[in-house]
Amino acid sequence: MNWLSILRIAGRALQRNRLRSLLTMLGIIIGVGAVIAMVAIGQGANAAVQARIASMGTNVLAIWPGSTTSGGVRVGHGSIQTLSLADAWAIQREVPTVAAVAPSRRGTAQVIYGNQNWATVVLGTYPEYQIVRDWPVQAGQFFTQQEVGGAAKVVVLGQTVADNLFGGEDPIGKIVRIKNIPFKVVGVLAPKGQSGWGQDQDDTVLIPFTTAERQVLGTQFLGTVGSIMVTAVSNEAVREAQEQITALLRQRHRLAPDQENDFLVRNFADVAATAEETAGVMTLLLAAIASVSLIVGGIGIMNIMLV
Repeated sequence: MNWLSILRIAGRALQRNRLRSLLTMLGIIIGVGAVIAMVAIGQGANAAVQARIASMGTNVLAIWPGSTTSGGVRVGHGSIQTLSLADAWAIQREVPTVAAVAPSRRGTAQVIYGNQNWATVVLGTYPEYQIVRDWPVQAGQFFTQQEVGGAAKVVVLGQTVADNLFGGEDPIGKIVRIKNIPFKVVGVLAPKGQSGWGQDQDDTVLIPFTTAERQVLGTQFLGTVGSIMVTAVSNEAVREAQEQITALLRQRHRLAPDQENDFLVRNFADVAATAEETAGVMTLLLAAIASVSLIVGGIGIMNIMLV
C-alpha cells in the first residue's frame, strides 16, 4: 500500500465515525491546551516576580543595621543604629565598584492637605535616591542637593499619596503639612507598583534628609541612617561591590575577625535568583499536572485504535 491509499482509508474511517473522531481529537486538544496554558501561567508568574524585584532598582544593594550583642544580650536587626552618614560617604568614596549611594531615614506620619489626610511612610534621603532606585518623577522635579543642604521644606509625593490627597487636582506647588510643618510639593513620582514582598512602593513621600533629621523624624539619632541604598557600576560588579562594602564597614566599625557583622548587606540579585528558582519549580509542577490530561487523551486514542 502506498501513502495515498493509507490516507484515503484513514479519511473514510474518520468520516464514517465522526463523533468518535471528534471526541478522540477533543481529548488530545484539551491535553495539549492544558500543558501550554499551565506552562504559560508559570512563566508569566516568574516574569511578574522578576519585574517587581527589578522595580527596586537595577544593580541595587541595600545595607541595614544588623544584630548586635551588648552585655550578653543579643538584639535583632535594626534594633540599634549601627550605620552612619560617615559610613555612606566612605562607601561612595572608597568602593570603586559603587556608582551611587543614597542614605536615608524612615518614619511614618500623617500628611494633610485641606480636609484630606493620609498616613504614609516619610523617607528622608538625598537626590541620589532617585538614581539608585531608578525612579523618575511623573510631574515636577526631584529636590536638589542645595535644598538638602538648606534643609528646605519640600516634598516629593508617591503616586498613592498624591491620588488620596489631591484626586484629580495638580499637586505641584501646593502646600501639605507633615507633623504640622508646611511642605511645598515639588514633584510626584512615577508609579512603581508593589514590591516583591507585596508592599505598595508608591505609598511614600520623600523629603530632604536634613529636613527629616532636624524637624520631622527627631534629632535623637543625629548622624545615623536607617538604611543605605547602593547601586553598582554594572550587574557583574554587584557581587564584588557587596564584598568590598562588607570589608570596609567591618574595618570602620572595628570588628574583630571572630565578631559577626553589625550590619546586613542584602543583594537583590540573590532575591531574584531565589524567586526565579521557586517559579521554575512551580512551572514544572503545573506542567506535570497538565500532562495528565495529555496522557488521558493519548490513552483514549490508543483504545479507539485497538477497537
